[in-house]
Amino acid sequence: MEWSDLRIFLAVAREGTLGAAARKLGQSQPTMGRRLRALEQAVGQTLFQRTDGGFVLTDEGSAVLSHAERIEEEVLAVQRQLASHDQHLDGTLRIASSDWFGIHMLTPVFAEFARLQPRVVVELLTDARLYSLPRREADLAFRITPFREPEVISRRLMHIEYGVYLKSGLKSPRLGDGAGTPLITMDTAFGGIPDSVWLQRVLPKAHVASRSNNRDVQAQMCALGAGVAVLPRPLGDGLAGVKRIDLGEPPPGRNTYVGYHRDLKRLARLRALLDLVIERLAN
Repeated sequence: MEWSDLRIFLAVAREGTLGAAARKLGQSQPTMGRRLRALEQAVGQTLFQRTDGGFVLTDEGSAVLSHAERIEEEVLAVQRQLASHDQHLDGTLRIASSDWFGIHMLTPVFAEFARLQPRVVVELLTDARLYSLPRREADLAFRITPFREPEVISRRLMHIEYGVYLKSGLKSPRLGDGAGTPLITMDTAFGGIPDSVWLQRVLPKAHVASRSNNRDVQAQMCALGAGVAVLPRPLGDGLAGVKRIDLGEPPPGRNTYVGYHRDLKRLARLRALLDLVIERLAN
């Protein structure tokens, strides 16, 4: 039984399909299928039930899962330990953040870092998924919620104010009303976040016209006149063709936190990038 085969097993167990697991590991789907069948033959057990909806762990697969995860923890610990002793400013850093924060806040800092440290490759991953620092899906992560993992070193990076925006020339709604006003807000999976709840509270008679989990999509919809949107001010204040309106009370802001695995605290390239981010963005 080889670690590379267990890594495939873990990817399939977590992603649920061969295609998603192959994309995660950067391998072809046929190769993943062959390696998985070889692993099942090696252990003499069927580890997954193949269904129309994807791959489901069998009882034997569930038993293997906990052992494979412990092996993964040890392998990643070795990798992190070796990386922490690498003091050369070259190599790769994987950074995870939300879409708008990565584009509008981090990209200028990373461009400066690229000029200062041209041998370090920064990979920026921007989506709503929370990448795992313990599993080393990312080396450094930025989130709007505090990190709870005991092995993660984290700090509050900055507080971001939010504002209410509307296309220039359109009539502003009134606090406590909003009849006839279209709203641009988060998708239903994120409907409980503070600014979405606040917007529907202060404009109770307004109706939702558009939803998206991407702040840049919301910003563009707002600029095109599709409705009122609550946006982070670093994004909204720089948006052409819109105005920030006063509804009598400001929308709630959010904190942003940055975290990394404690095994990487001596990694020179991570420290250099983090120091620059803190210098440029922390408040």
